[in-house]
Amino acid sequence: MSEQAAQSDLLAVAGISKRFGVVQALDEVSFSVRAGEVHAICGENGAGKSTLVKILMGVYQPDAGEIRIADRAVHIGSPRRGQSLGIALVSQELSLAPDLDVEDNIWLGSNRVPFFHRSRELHRRAAEVLASLGMDESMLSRRVSALSLAERQLIEIARNLCRESKVLILDEPTATLSDNDIERLFIAMRGVREQGHAVVYITHRLGEVFEICDRVTVLRNGRLIATHDTASIDRSHLIEEMIGGRLEALYPEPDTATDERVLDVRDLSVPGALRSLSFNVAKGQILGIAGQIGSGANEITRALAGLIPGASGALVLRGNPTPLAGRGAMLAAGIEFVSEDRAGESIFAGRAVAENLLATRLAQLTRLGMVSRAPFDQAARNAAKLVGVDPVRLPHPISVLSGGNQQKTIFGRFLDHSRTPEGKRDVGLILMNEPTRGVDVGARSDLYQLMREYCKLGFSIVMYSTDLEELLGMSDEIITLYRGEQIGRYTRAEANLPRVLADITHAEGRAHGAKEAA
Repeated sequence: MSEQAAQSDLLAVAGISKRFGVVQALDEVSFSVRAGEVHAICGENGAGKSTLVKILMGVYQPDAGEIRIADRAVHIGSPRRGQSLGIALVSQELSLAPDLDVEDNIWLGSNRVPFFHRSRELHRRAAEVLASLGMDESMLSRRVSALSLAERQLIEIARNLCRESKVLILDEPTATLSDNDIERLFIAMRGVREQGHAVVYITHRLGEVFEICDRVTVLRNGRLIATHDTASIDRSHLIEEMIGGRLEALYPEPDTATDERVLDVRDLSVPGALRSLSFNVAKGQILGIAGQIGSGANEITRALAGLIPGASGALVLRGNPTPLAGRGAMLAAGIEFVSEDRAGESIFAGRAVAENLLATRLAQLTRLGMVSRAPFDQAARNAAKLVGVDPVRLPHPISVLSGGNQQKTIFGRFLDHSRTPEGKRDVGLILMNEPTRGVDVGARSDLYQLMREYCKLGFSIVMYSTDLEELLGMSDEIITLYRGEQIGRYTRAEANLPRVLADITHAEGRAHGAKEAA
């Protein structure tokens, strides 16, 4: 591809504005995406990224401004029109039909498919595109339901390339992928870039911006802040532009762990996922669990939360033997849980923020089976203030909040749960899976502060995350896993990225055996 082609704009927006009632979602935003580049769009939740994407896809119409594709002004009046113009979205919610094979999914809905039979030319084209993304032709006959999530995302990309899409918009594509799958996706994206396509990349994981993206555009409060070559800006500068100020410390300093054991786990096992894992957690400590998807790391917290019926093992919680049981019994024992699936397992999307905030505390706020309104409202205001949710939002549906505020609401459920009838605090254990998934950097800082505040109250936290930087920044100790077995356990001083990454990918030269838990 020529240097001139690489520098030409495939997509350009100029002065795009969009208002919803009193909210100015976008205010004269302008940027361009070149052929042969991966272009990141960064900003906190509420910055305008989602509105911008929906305008580019024809879901929303701008109030003002112009969109140009290949230097031609266009009107994107509908999603179908956006697709016909070569703009395609690969969102977190994939749109494949799981019971069909890959080839049928690639051409499903395409007006190029002849009736009643499959064209050899279409088969050849699909195989050619798959090959460009590092996949074999045999993939075409596989059923989508049998594919990994990473493979499904690659099929989504292949489908759009087969339909001559020139601009691919990837929205948080790595949120649920392992490191190996992320690298596979990045290899495919580099191939797409080499073919002269443009990729608009939306992510909260800033490390990925510098790894895969050529340029980055920063939005804040609906306004364009700047566009930079990623080689000309560092992480700190990018964060400052996103939040509108200096972020002094993303990860608060740990100062709360004690020698008092809160949890002892012996021989925790999950059929097909985890084998005979033993560890302990101290009061005020954050124990990080590192492992790729499929390593058994995710199953540890879910098993301890009572969410995996086949799990087995011996638990001693605050000195008391505690049998593994269902979720209700583990909650009653003082074990809280934050799911990685916020929408599916943690919030009641149609209910108010206040109801979500107090959902597991209703027994304390009812009289004769009826909610006591005044105490309920006061408890909601108090909890909202403690976790940093604007009390004005309490009557609104939680679904309208940003991911960060939804997660703060979930964190707020832990408050006062551990009060005994005598009013004494009997602190417990908080289990967290991907606690900041889909959360912007400013809200992440707030959530990390909340986690340390819970530790100061005496809670202990066991946290699983695929974000290794997050694990290293927040954990007092880290356990590493590979294929259902513990590989190592490291103190904060011992843990570093190469060591943890080598363990969880089972890099050559490492002994495959568990290091004894302290």
